[in-house]
Parts: sequence; structure tokens; C-alpha cells
Amino acid sequence: MEINALLMDEKDNVVTCVTEVAAGQNVVYRRNDQICTLEAKEDIPYCHKIALTDIPEGGEVIKYGESLGKTSEKILTGHWVSHNNLFSVPRDYDSEMI
Repeated sequence: MEINALLMDEKDNVVTCVTEVAAGQNVVYRRNDQICTLEAKEDIPYCHKIALTDIPEGGEVIKYGESLGKTSEKILTGHWVSHNNLFSVPRDYDSEMI
């Protein structure tokens, strides 16, 4: 199995596909020393994210161990995480540093 997605941090609930992935194709990524697979439920464009778990509406999308924003709708496992279902949320970085 050839790796076609990258997990950036153990806390992440998405991986980034490093090739185009067609619906029904396996997404293959490494979690520590383990090779993991997930079936894509829809086409995932190159360099886009796919949900590793169900993310509820209003849930946070985590990449690099950090929140990228919140979802505008429920995103099911294996589905594309994109600008159509993710929106940015302002953060108070100063208070996070305390």
C-alpha cells in the first residue's frame, strides 16, 4: 500500500491527501509506526483534507494539532473537508499563550 495522505499531528481529525483520491479508493496514511486506511466516500482533490472521524456541525477541524475552524454542517468519516463546510473562527492567541 502506498501512502497517499499525511497525518500532521496525533490530535488531528483530518489527513491531507497528497494525490487526488477517487470515491471508493483507500486513503493510506501513517500514524506513528502503524499504516492506517480509510475509504474515501467522495472525490478528494490533491492537497485537500478528508475527515478521519465524524465531525458534528459546529465541531472543530483539527490539523497540526490546532483548530482550523468549525464546520458549517456535519462531516462524516471519509468525506471531503473544504471551504464549503469549514469556516474560520477568530482566536485570541494572546490568552492561549498564558
